[in-house]
Amino acid sequence: MKTTTIKPLLKSFLLLISISLPFYVLFRLLAITPTSTTSPLTPQNPLTDLRMRPGFSSYESYIKRQLDKTLNPKLREIWTTRDWERKVLVFGQFFQELKMHHLLSNDSKALCIGARVGQEVAALRGIGVVDSVGIDLVPYPPLVIKGDFHSQPFDNETFDFEFSNVFDHALFPVKFVAEIERTLKPGGVCVLHVAISRRSDKYSANDLFSLKPLIEMFKVSEVVHVRKVDGFGLDTEVVFRKKNVQQY
Repeated sequence: MKTTTIKPLLKSFLLLISISLPFYVLFRLLAITPTSTTSPLTPQNPLTDLRMRPGFSSYESYIKRQLDKTLNPKLREIWTTRDWERKVLVFGQFFQELKMHHLLSNDSKALCIGARVGQEVAALRGIGVVDSVGIDLVPYPPLVIKGDFHSQPFDNETFDFEFSNVFDHALFPVKFVAEIERTLKPGGVCVLHVAISRRSDKYSANDLFSLKPLIEMFKVSEVVHVRKVDGFGLDTEVVFRKKNVQQY
């Protein structure tokens, strides 16, 4: 009698286990699966899309590295002879388009950051933006004066327009951007040419993999324009306008 009673109970118990087991396994899998949709391609911290290159033991070693390029006699000869007309022409076309979109005018007080021998400045002056100057670690009078873009030698709210294609050379990108916003007038325009889909040159201090970290560095400016360009190894043009707020 006992045997016949136990067998149906055992069968019922085993049946219950077999039915419950798949649900238990599914529950455990859900319990250990991360709920975040973040992946390595979409990092939570946008600064992971801005990667600093190793190899600079001090700021002095960084400056020396930059001067190795700026003072290279072969490069300087190329910049001032073979490359001069071509680059002045292309920069002039970039700036003319900005004038057409009312982002630059003949009355603008303009700065070119990291201008080396001043091709960008020559282009601005050539299209009528006469009050233009460049800064670089090595001056090139009368177009370029000496200056470190991590600490611009200008007063707050000096310029209506700033242009640079050397963001990748900044050892301290946040400081680079902060100096632009400090010296830019409210309502002023900053235009940056950067490399997103290709690696910059061997003298670069950082690599940018999306625009998100760059945009987030600008604290008192908004993006007004983005487009693809062919800018001598740089592929993206980003235009910012400083908001009419007092921060400094």
